[in-house]
Amino acid sequence: MTRRAAWATLLGIALAAGALVAWIDTRPGRDDPGVTAGRLFLAAGVLGISWPRRAWVWALAAGGWIPARSIARHHSYAMLLALLITLTGAYLGVAARRALFPPSA
Repeated sequence: MTRRAAWATLLGIALAAGALVAWIDTRPGRDDPGVTAGRLFLAAGVLGISWPRRAWVWALAAGGWIPARSIARHHSYAMLLALLITLTGAYLGVAARRALFPPSA
């Protein structure tokens, strides 16, 4: 698989994971912000481990769905804080990758 194909695949996974978490969050009886935040954190973290140089892309792709829905439906920008959760997860994934597989000197 080429680098470009791998990047496109991971971007699709990030978008799909974020869309799935956002969809689950809209289901009746599934209104637990902690679980939603945890899922977004985990998704971004795994993607941050897989391709550290694009951690910010994974955070925006996975975490952008929740604020986009909130802005579109309620004209509320408060859910942009969800991006902080995904950014934290993605960059902790980068730190984990560097701790597990240190770059060769």
